[in-house]
Amino acid sequence: MREIVLVRHGQTEWSASGRHTSFTDLDLTPEGERQAARVGTALAGRAFAALLSSPLRRATHTAQLAGLDVTATDDDLLEWHYGAYEGRTTAEIRQERPGWTVWNGDCPGGETAEQVGMRADRVLDRVRTMLPSGDVALIAHAHILRVLTARWLGLPPASGALFRLETATVNVLGFERETPVLLQWNG
Repeated sequence: MREIVLVRHGQTEWSASGRHTSFTDLDLTPEGERQAARVGTALAGRAFAALLSSPLRRATHTAQLAGLDVTATDDDLLEWHYGAYEGRTTAEIRQERPGWTVWNGDCPGGETAEQVGMRADRVLDRVRTMLPSGDVALIAHAHILRVLTARWLGLPPASGALFRLETATVNVLGFERETPVLLQWNG
């Protein structure tokens, strides 16, 4: 059975400080660039039938520094749209909305977990058609990849909360026999 390799982009200034980053197109920090190069080392020699990336610079630059050839960018791999919470930390948002999380609250002007789940499902539908040709890599952002993992496992989108995802990590989804499983996380 084939595998889906998920790569979160390298560190940005906002990811380092915990700021919600969806459509703001940030560069990698020097540490993020080093992290991206380490992804390349971890995936050295591994062949992919397809490599899809978010179109945002932090994802495509991670792929480039890792030595991965993106075959297509996919808008469905964009990060969760945080709306009015773009650029803000959870602590800042909780000053106005105690107990808020992206998983159980709304993002005014942004997306819900269910909407992100629909995008993740579309990505997975496309990837399933590619898997017979070989492994597929997806380079994107923390929350969309966490939702995508939850959907792969048959869980609701908000169950992505269960999967903490570090920057520039290699994560693998696959099968045990025909059952979709999580094979590696934060590697």
